Amino acid sequence: MFLKDFEKRMKKVGVYALIVRNTISKQRWKNFHFEEDYEAINFVFAVLLFIMEESLKDEICTIDDIAAFIDDVNNRSFKKPLTYDECVKLADFVVNTVLCDEGKTMYFQGFDFAENEYKDIHISFLENKIVYVDNTIRRVSYRLSNDGYNLMLSTLEIENNLSITIQEIIFKEHLKKAEYKKAVDDIKNMFNLIRIQIQKMNDAVRRIRQNVLNYSVEEYKVLLNENIESLDSIRIKLFHHRNSVEKNIADLTEKNINVKKLDQKEKENLKNLNEIQRYINSSLDEQQKLLGAHFDFKSVYSKQLEEMTTMSIIKRYNIQTDLYDKVLDDSSKLDNLDNVLRPLFISKPDKIYNINKCLQYQRAIKKEDIESDEEIEFDEEEYSREKELQRREKLKKYEICIKTILEFFKENKKISLYEISSVANEDENLKRSLIPNIEIFREVVINFLSSREIDINVLKEEKNKSIYDSEDYEFNLSEMLLNIVENDIDLSFIENIKIYKNEENKKVKFYEVETDDKFIKVLNCSDIVFECD
Repeated sequence: MFLKDFEKRMKKVGVYALIVRNTISKQRWKNFHFEEDYEAINFVFAVLLFIMEESLKDEICTIDDIAAFIDDVNNRSFKKPLTYDECVKLADFVVNTVLCDEGKTMYFQGFDFAENEYKDIHISFLENKIVYVDNTIRRVSYRLSNDGYNLMLSTLEIENNLSITIQEIIFKEHLKKAEYKKAVDDIKNMFNLIRIQIQKMNDAVRRIRQNVLNYSVEEYKVLLNENIESLDSIRIKLFHHRNSVEKNIADLTEKNINVKKLDQKEKENLKNLNEIQRYINSSLDEQQKLLGAHFDFKSVYSKQLEEMTTMSIIKRYNIQTDLYDKVLDDSSKLDNLDNVLRPLFISKPDKIYNINKCLQYQRAIKKEDIESDEEIEFDEEEYSREKELQRREKLKKYEICIKTILEFFKENKKISLYEISSVANEDENLKRSLIPNIEIFREVVINFLSSREIDINVLKEEKNKSIYDSEDYEFNLSEMLLNIVENDIDLSFIENIKIYKNEENKKVKFYEVETDDKFIKVLNCSDIVFECD
């Protein structure tokens, strides 16, 4: 039936209807020299855009901040004869009278064809909270509500998860046509949309914690699907766009150095490409935050439902019917009233200081002591074998990491970490060999850099004069390096390795590498040169 969910359509219509009604019905606009309705409506939406911008940046937005914006935009654009004090009054009028309807709850009547009756649809444009400016001055800070965001987005962008997808398509087309100035605006919009999605998640979590019954399963399902679609598709596309942008930046930079000086248009393109790259990286960071908010959202919703279920099991008594009315019916029950009320006034026993405890030997209470009564089956040999296997596996990762670095010497006797990263970021298998996890790679690089110069022949002499413990499973760079060179004939040509920082001070990045805790991160480090003789 085409009239299905008609009340949902009316909510979108009601948002416009209420803001227009609240705006044009006020006569005080003439006190601020706004004579026509369209002037007032344009002005209200300008204020809403400012509040949205502050909300996206998580900045405090008080009446004074809004007044300062009004004063600035009026001097530049509206040209109304207003003093700053009048701007403060105008800010208070727009926020508290027009947008908040003087603190009254705003409803729009939407017809429900399923039940053939009008229903109240709650609409609010702003939310507020108490903040302290400079930790002393108490102020009210305003930000957009979900209805406010939907209103502002629907005036320019498309709502919900489709807005990010469509914005990405537009961004891709502008990149393809080398219209980088437009592409900058596109990626900024994508960044803002992702931040809006995070704020929607946080607002949903807040509502669920207040009362899970006020958050429907349908709302939960819709928001969850929006996040899954965004996280599933947009992140991969952003990585592809970043690689493309970095290639264009590298081409322009190389042209500027090796061929000729860039003309004005090329300089502008390079500036815009750098701006795009910065916003893509920021968008990827926001996507990571969105992923965290996604799991928090699911966890909080499940936990609140479980707690609500638990509360329903608790038996409750009505004081009016179960106590008061029974006493009125039979006053002799007052003799037993203390049996009911006494438990409410039982206080905790007074604490006393036991002097004997201060003379006893004090030791920390460990978890093993608390659970000492429990019978635990423990196989010491099995545990030792498991720990030994784990150490061997970790040492194998160190060995693979070092060997991967040495194999670059087959093609070039001098290689930098920056050059290695450019190859590894394109080859997933190579990157996994080079960086089993961030902690191992960092330890290997630090050991190389600390050594500065490694002479293989000296290591061989030391090995012949020393006795090594075969059961030693600690990482030792010199020992492992010598073992690799001796056992791999393709690397036997290496006799001396020098390691030093690159004076060009390039920033090296490895994307999507694991930590020891299986988190995915971007590894940033300084450039290092490996030189082989």
